[in-house]
Amino acid sequence: MLVLTRRTGEEIVIGGNIRVTVVGVSGQRVRLGIAAPPSVAVVRLELLPKRSASAAAAAVADNSQNGGCPSSELGCGAIPG
Repeated sequence: MLVLTRRTGEEIVIGGNIRVTVVGVSGQRVRLGIAAPPSVAVVRLELLPKRSASAAAAAVADNSQNGGCPSSELGCGAIPG
């Protein structure tokens, strides 16, 4: 997992076409704005059906064992061999 520090109004870009903006911070709550193409579903994890949430959790656990990058992707510090 990549952990970043951002201030209100600052953004990160994922995959070149998804923008995540910190809209506000109030105590323990952070408001995020997400701009993504219509083809990308943006859903809070707790709203996914249990089976999908379990699959997502398993994927996150799997990625944590290889530095946070899916094994099929390069560009997360991986050097093709």
